Amino acid sequence: MKHLREFDIAFVGLTPGVHTFQYQIDDSFFEKLGAEPDFSNCHATVTLQLDKKPGFFLLKFEVGGKLTVICDRCGQPFELQLWDDFNQVVKLVDNPEEMNTDEDPDVTYISRTESHLYVADFIYEFINLSIPMQRIHPDDAEGKSGCDPKVLDMLEKMKQQDGEQTNPIWKGLEKFRDN
Repeated sequence: MKHLREFDIAFVGLTPGVHTFQYQIDDSFFEKLGAEPDFSNCHATVTLQLDKKPGFFLLKFEVGGKLTVICDRCGQPFELQLWDDFNQVVKLVDNPEEMNTDEDPDVTYISRTESHLYVADFIYEFINLSIPMQRIHPDDAEGKSGCDPKVLDMLEKMKQQDGEQTNPIWKGLEKFRDN
């Protein structure tokens, strides 16, 4: 991924305590990073609260906004609301490459000689983690699915047809099905 300077935080000059940074993220952010996300029309706001302590930082990322994803059920695009928050600890150590990063993914190690903290990779990861694994149209106010009704009808017909067609190879094994 490319390095974007606007996501560098010069922490050396910051006083101990909480500092707030806000980032407006759109599709150009992912293009600049060279990433190919499986969503579009991203309009997200990421608010970062950096709590500077001696020897480490506590980071709290709040992700909000919306983007367009493809429904896993009907294949039609829909707008998904984002809202999530994530915590990350950044520790200043002498040899960050010797630290075991697999032990706790919520802890990142950087060298004590560093003067900037690069947060674009965190933002990229946290936006992606804000998107649910299963993307299905939300129900409307009446409780009906927002999916394309034609596709839902077709899926229901396929489900009924699948139940009607049984393979003779499996005949006799039905008695073991629900034990």
